[in-house]
Amino acid sequence: MKKLNFLLHHSSLMISDLDASIKFYTKIVGLQQIERPDLGFPGAWFELGENQQLHILLLDNIDPTTGRPEHGGRDRHVALTVDDFDCVRESLDANKVFYTMSKSGRKALFFRDLDANAIEVIGRH
Repeated sequence: MKKLNFLLHHSSLMISDLDASIKFYTKIVGLQQIERPDLGFPGAWFELGENQQLHILLLDNIDPTTGRPEHGGRDRHVALTVDDFDCVRESLDANKVFYTMSKSGRKALFFRDLDANAIEVIGRH
């Protein structure tokens, strides 16, 4: 088979409170919400970069929200790069969002959203 080049277009996370999650991802994390077509169920989309998005879906979460590893790097997670790592870290601190630093020594941290989804934020060099 010929080598194919794939790019990640979007990742979806299940959430339990749409308004609270939109506020969390826009006001605390700093993502920009973008228009989402009517898909017949509630959710929201956020722009990550050129042709890249994060989607949140209002669905019953089939995963446990407790008993997960404290460090999100030891769990399923979405990794995002950002050009102003310190701004994200300061916002998490100001909003008392618990996070752990990357165990690899990279400029990266892991936190959980309101539904225990693990998110990694990596500073661009």
